[in-house]
Amino acid sequence: FSWAYSPKPASMPKKRRNRGRAKKNAGRKRRVACELSGKLVPKDKAIKRYIVRNIVNAAAISDLKEASVYAEYALPKLYYKMYYCVGAACHRRIVRSRSKTEMKNRQPPPRRRYNDGKKSGGK
Repeated sequence: FSWAYSPKPASMPKKRRNRGRAKKNAGRKRRVACELSGKLVPKDKAIKRYIVRNIVNAAAISDLKEASVYAEYALPKLYYKMYYCVGAACHRRIVRSRSKTEMKNRQPPPRRRYNDGKKSGGK
């Protein structure tokens, strides 16, 4: 069986520069649960999104301001970090597949800015 003991195995082609992870030389990483599917994903491979929202919905804000004793009361916000597995993030269109030439572009995508509750910028 000379073919079974070849000196150098044929290597698979490498699709991504970092093999889809951000661990470099760190060994195993802690696993986090995907928000959509519940699948456990290594933390460095998971797609992360940081959510900042008002605790109160937009319809109730005006009612709270009228009923409040304080003139200027800043409503608390909800800060939450969401983790998604690659499959669920693609399915929900949180991330999209890019062409080979676009994959070489390492710039972060343009950030969305919100002015007066309206989206602006981005695609």
